[in-house]
Amino acid sequence: MLFFVYILECSDKSFYIGCTNNLEKRIKQHNESKWGAHYTKIRRPVFLKYSEIFDNLKDARKREAEIKGWRREKKINLIKNQN
Repeated sequence: MLFFVYILECSDKSFYIGCTNNLEKRIKQHNESKWGAHYTKIRRPVFLKYSEIFDNLKDARKREAEIKGWRREKKINLIKNQN
């Protein structure tokens, strides 16, 4: 099973960083479902700006925590420099 770390841009231009094993389903939840994170529920719509794939949950969670600790400028550079 693959895991994804992702960055969403919310309608207020803030970023949300998350981790999931089903990226398409999770983005749909963020935009449409009551099961989306509270943070994104009040900032809809959200748009996928970046994602990375991992082979295991441990590495994905570690990367998620790393990105969450970054300043906004560093997150923007990550998004801009994706291949």
